[in-house]
Amino acid sequence: MAKLDAEEREILEAFEADQLKPVENKNTELKKHQKYAEATFKKDQRINIRISSRDLQALKKRALAEGIPYQTLVASVLHKYVDDRLVDRESLAG
Repeated sequence: MAKLDAEEREILEAFEADQLKPVENKNTELKKHQKYAEATFKKDQRINIRISSRDLQALKKRALAEGIPYQTLVASVLHKYVDDRLVDRESLAG
């Protein structure tokens, strides 16, 4: 199973303890959260950066291993960074 962050573990524990309750007005809530998701992932700005050939090749290799375009990988890393969710693998090992 994939590693879970603290929030995901909390949700899983609540689910397993049968503590979750159905949402009232499910369709209204679903539509509201779909709009949030659309706004979060709307790509309406463009940036240009210069990076080393070595880094670009490494990004492309990582993206290929993940099965996604390298631009998507870069956008994902930046998104996680600004949301303070980018995790340093070395800090996890310790």
